[in-house]
Formats: sequence, C-alpha cells, structure tokens
Amino acid sequence: MTELMSSGIELLMAGMGIVFLFLAMLVVAINIMSAVVLRFFPDEPKASSPSVVSTNDKRIVAAITAAVHQYRHDHK
Repeated sequence: MTELMSSGIELLMAGMGIVFLFLAMLVVAINIMSAVVLRFFPDEPKASSPSVVSTNDKRIVAAITAAVHQYRHDHK
C-alpha cells in the first residue's frame, strides 16, 4: 500500500510540475508576442473628435432616453 501511495504522489507531482511549466511557458510566450506586436505595430494617436452632436445623434439619444424611461416605468 505504501508503494502505491508513493507512486501516486510521484505521479501527482509530475503532473502538477508539467502543468506549471506549461503555464509558465505560456505566460512568457504571450509577453514576448505582446512586446513584438507593440514594437512593430504601435498604437496610432487618436484624432480628437469634434464635440458637436448632429441632429441625427440628438434624435437617437432622445429615442434611447425615452425607451429607458418607458422600461423603468413598466418594470418598477
């Protein structure tokens, strides 16, 4: 029985070690890929968008506001 338990513990440690090594290699690989992507494809600066809201946008905002108000009224 003792031999069976020691074999089970050895197998447990080997399995956990393999999983740990795989996850560690995965973290390293993801960090390397991230560094490569950021080096060769840097983020472009975002252009400042105008703060003027068009009439279509105002209508959409009004429709959404009315729908939320109606939903909240119906589901108190």
